[in-house]
Amino acid sequence: MKRLMPLILVCILISACSEPNVHEYKTETMFQPFQPPIAYKDAKEQALKILNQMTIDEKISLIGGHNTFFTKGFDKFKVPAMYLSDATQGVNIRSHLDDQLEKSVAFPSPIALASTWNKELAGNYAKSIGEECRAGEIAVLLGPGMNIYRISQNGRNFEYFGEDPYLAARIIENYVVGMQGTGTMATLKHFIANNTDYKRRTSNSVVDKRTLHEIYMPAFEAGVDAGAMAVMTSYNLVNGEYAGQNKEVITGLLREDLGFKWLVMSDWWSVYDAEKVIKSGLDLDMPGEPRAEFPDYMNKDEFFLRSSAKKLLEEGKVKEDDINRMVSNILTTEIAMGLLERPIKDASYFKNFDQHVEVALQTGRESIVLLKNDHVLPIDKNGEISILLTGEYADKIPHGGGAAEVVGYDHITMLTALKEIYGDKVSYIEKPTDEDLKAASHVIYSAGTFDSEGWDHPFDFSENMNNDIKHIASLNKNTIVSVSAGSGKNMTPWNDDIAGLIYSWYPGQIGFKGFAEIVAGITNPSAKLPITIEKKFEDSPGYGYIPEGQELYTGWDQDHRIIDPITDIVYDEGVFVGYRWYENKGIAPLYAFGFGLSYTTYEYSNLLLESKSIKAGEKLNLKIDIANTGVVDGKEVVQVYVRDVESSVSRPLKELKDFQKVQLAAGDKQTIYFTLTDRDFAFWDAETEDWKVEPGQFEILVGSASNNILESAKLEITEE
Repeated sequence: MKRLMPLILVCILISACSEPNVHEYKTETMFQPFQPPIAYKDAKEQALKILNQMTIDEKISLIGGHNTFFTKGFDKFKVPAMYLSDATQGVNIRSHLDDQLEKSVAFPSPIALASTWNKELAGNYAKSIGEECRAGEIAVLLGPGMNIYRISQNGRNFEYFGEDPYLAARIIENYVVGMQGTGTMATLKHFIANNTDYKRRTSNSVVDKRTLHEIYMPAFEAGVDAGAMAVMTSYNLVNGEYAGQNKEVITGLLREDLGFKWLVMSDWWSVYDAEKVIKSGLDLDMPGEPRAEFPDYMNKDEFFLRSSAKKLLEEGKVKEDDINRMVSNILTTEIAMGLLERPIKDASYFKNFDQHVEVALQTGRESIVLLKNDHVLPIDKNGEISILLTGEYADKIPHGGGAAEVVGYDHITMLTALKEIYGDKVSYIEKPTDEDLKAASHVIYSAGTFDSEGWDHPFDFSENMNNDIKHIASLNKNTIVSVSAGSGKNMTPWNDDIAGLIYSWYPGQIGFKGFAEIVAGITNPSAKLPITIEKKFEDSPGYGYIPEGQELYTGWDQDHRIIDPITDIVYDEGVFVGYRWYENKGIAPLYAFGFGLSYTTYEYSNLLLESKSIKAGEKLNLKIDIANTGVVDGKEVVQVYVRDVESSVSRPLKELKDFQKVQLAAGDKQTIYFTLTDRDFAFWDAETEDWKVEPGQFEILVGSASNNILESAKLEITEE
């Protein structure tokens, strides 16, 4: 035995050298979901005690909203009236209501937050907004919004988190924890398949279950798993029934499939059959009462629970148990959040507003995407330069409209921000002459759009704007265009003519300071697109959704016309949304999902899987080295995609399944670790109605964008 020991040791050492060491594979800190201060079971017991003391009239008064933005309160039960306020990117101050915040920070739009690919920042962003809610006595924030970017023309894309369900899910879960850690409820919206605002109340999303589970539900699932306390249904119909009164959607998809047990509310004036609403699994009809200026067809009593529930009970069309369930869910949610034990308002949070501005600024810095740079950026502030600034949004703050609009304060425009750095070397000319354009060392043209809830916006810029940009670029070789919009826009007409292109989204009240820092090279751009920007709208999966003979509109006149015919929006692309679509169809986009330039360069090397073969159900650890090979410190978003080489169902060529944002000083190198789970290799099986991993060969693809894979490795998955 003693003679065998050296041989055994040699074998062990050889084995250790030939296979990666398990202990070398580290994983990220486990995500910690929100836990309400009072556990569900205890809150439910307390809710039932209150419920048993309520009259039927008191119960009915609770299941419909009051005064447009409030729930009913009961002093005798110590149940507060809850104020519900918009929106995802900050507090929308409703000046017509009493006791409103004097100011609230306007953060960069949610699609800009998604461009940061920064999970920690998403939590801080939401925490800041939650603190402002507490300062303003807001119990429930009506956000985050998380409808998937299916078409670039959707007027509410700026409120959401892009086209990829995995990216949106990771941002959302951190948002929920950040928000609710302040004591403010988050509301996941709009459930579900609300991917256009073109006549949204007569839009029927026809979508199969696999597509729902793989594309449109993961962000909601992540929010539910993160502990979100409220969900809002959407305006549209889903497979033939309005979402807010759709039992298959609310009880089936949300409560049974995703396991959601807290408060479910309607969007404002979005349900039209009280009996269906009560039986659907919804808890709260908002706002619960008609709106005087609406036409008669929007103000029928049978739409509203408070005005029709009693009659439905008397006629035997609904049961008191149905009402009890709704009341119980509302009370349980309020009790679990501690709202019966503490004031909703906490004025101490006013002192944190300066911190919130800093979070908004950092979001701006990390959300601005550099898309093109033909040796024109950064512009040295100490050089002999003269920057001419022009365009619609050069000296005003671009933003979206509707419920998500947040005004902010102490605005810093693009002009102000650039002058803070460049001083008199920057001049703003609204209508520059050809001589002005030729004389400038650089021209920055600020393009943009006003996107809004209630209508969709054309993918194309105006012909005048396109002609202006082409003309400017023909006169000045150092023309840089900044786009402030809530979606991808058609930049094909002039993309090849300009030297630089920056996507600045809706940057909030201070985001242009980050823009100016990027132009000057003070901040190294690190954002990546959360969307694919197509060359023309005809290339996109949702093209053709406008009914023949109809056209886009602006304004609110069309929004409430429920008397119009229902239009079927058939999601016949299935799971092929965003980059999945363009890659499957072999259509080259203008700019790919996950793309964004930097002022430094990165090198990817040494991708190693912990094992080349795993059983279905097992996790896979992997690691890769990333080096900053340039001379500027920077942050890189390392993206991990998975490809199922052969499948019994049609699957995308690759799907994002993990990412990390890594900070690297110039010349530094780090090893980055990832863990993929069983779900990351699975598809939703329509037959078993569950997630399924098929044994076979997979590829692990790591890169800096969906179209820039730099390292790959093969993996075999075997039967369990």
